[in-house]
Amino acid sequence: MTTPLTDRAALIRNRARAMTSPVTFLHDAARGEIEDRLALVNKSFHNPALIRGFAAYWDNFLPEARIVDDTEVLPLAQGSHDLVLHAMCLHWADDPVGQLIQARRALRPDGLFLGVMLGGETLHELRTALAQAESDLFGGLSPRVAPMAEIRDLGALLQRAGYALPVADSVRLTASYATPLHLMQELRFMGEGNALHARRRSTSAKALFARASEIYVENFGSEDGRVPATFELIVLTGWAPDESQQQPLRPGSASRRLADALGTEESKLKD
Repeated sequence: MTTPLTDRAALIRNRARAMTSPVTFLHDAARGEIEDRLALVNKSFHNPALIRGFAAYWDNFLPEARIVDDTEVLPLAQGSHDLVLHAMCLHWADDPVGQLIQARRALRPDGLFLGVMLGGETLHELRTALAQAESDLFGGLSPRVAPMAEIRDLGALLQRAGYALPVADSVRLTASYATPLHLMQELRFMGEGNALHARRRSTSAKALFARASEIYVENFGSEDGRVPATFELIVLTGWAPDESQQQPLRPGSASRRLADALGTEESKLKD
């Protein structure tokens, strides 16, 4: 049996703890991205579904939506929805392609999928500092920040999952903190603490975080004494295939040369 990426019980505990004093600016940004894209779609949706991890934040986003947890098997009937939203939890999925396929199967023809997740640039400063500190002190590394997909790969994943007109966009946010320790504390209140199955289960030495903080400040600290933290939101858009959608032309079927359309001379390549 393959070892899972995510310790689901730890993830649920982290999210529950975060809701006692939540930090939601990433969810606010994700919600804004979804709202902006829905506003650009010239279509009404009557049977939406919403996949989420933070119930307290997302459950009232679309009052008419069917709400489901981000479990490995999504309880969505085939062809039952014209809109499926995946809200800020796909980066914790053991099988993101499986999640995308299940969401597509739940869509009716010409139904829309919109997903927002954290991308590969997220917390690159913290990753660097922790890796260097652990290597310096212990001569090795342990999983501390969840691996996240790069935008160049996610468009291909949408195609693999069978979506038409796939698009992956990146939105980069930078937050500022008094110290790296303030950032690490705030991650707990985001529910984004370490929930990796392969994480070190023993308590980490204080020296590790002290050394990581030094490296963080040395390499990324700003002139005002604060430290930046990068968060990348990746927005995935895809449609369930339908005959009414635009279709690519068959290769070689063009009736006019590109050079003529551009009003320029065509240069032949050398053999």
